[in-house]
Amino acid sequence: MCTEPPSNISNVADESVERPDLVERARPLLPPGCQVRQVFICQTAPYFWLFVVNYLTFLTIFWIQFRCVAVIDDGIHVLESSKFSGGAKPQSVVGVLPRQTKLGPVSGVWGEIELLGKRHWVHKRFHHLIDAADQDAGYARPAHG
Repeated sequence: MCTEPPSNISNVADESVERPDLVERARPLLPPGCQVRQVFICQTAPYFWLFVVNYLTFLTIFWIQFRCVAVIDDGIHVLESSKFSGGAKPQSVVGVLPRQTKLGPVSGVWGEIELLGKRHWVHKRFHHLIDAADQDAGYARPAHG
């Protein structure tokens, strides 16, 4: 369970997160006092081609869900975001996974992960965060070629 850190101690994990804007937008949906270890955005799509059509044309936007994923010390929070924010404006909690949940490995331009029984696609700019989350949970670092 997260606890509020003393006011004279900085929140080191939050300060090292690459997207502090996402942390601040996600914070109201997370337990008070949590340190965000990693945060990234992703999109759902049952088939890769549906995701690609949406990425190129937005014609399938109503079949796709946009998510922000916040990894904290005691869980992985999957947050629903508005469609036109591309996942960057979380609005509600979809679910919480145990912290020991393995997210990767991911590869390619759009890596596939499974969250809450659905396929999610994560851009390669966030892959190192998934690797870091898995490492923090005790999994070996994947070999990337």
